[in-house]
Amino acid sequence: MYIIIAPIQIKEGFKDQYIKGIKENASGAVNDEPGCSRFDVVQDATDENRIWVYEVYDDEAAFQAHTQASHFLKFRDLSSEWRAEGTLQGAGRGATNIWPSDGDWAK
Repeated sequence: MYIIIAPIQIKEGFKDQYIKGIKENASGAVNDEPGCSRFDVVQDATDENRIWVYEVYDDEAAFQAHTQASHFLKFRDLSSEWRAEGTLQGAGRGATNIWPSDGDWAK
């Protein structure tokens, strides 16, 4: 499994459109990409303009396929000016899971 855990800081005034776009991207990933098991978007508890994403892919190749999907490219192009930080910073990029094991993971 290939896991992404990342905070995203949204510029003031752009949250509504960012959330709309990332929900479309997440939905496309989960519904249209066989290698994507999860794509959760979570509101930060202390900063209304910070969200967290938790993405789970079968492997790095599935994640790379996600970065070429039309829904991702559309969102990337639309949202590039809406993020306060220029690059995606993550607590885990390419991390692996401990539990449940890969074989026990339910899609």
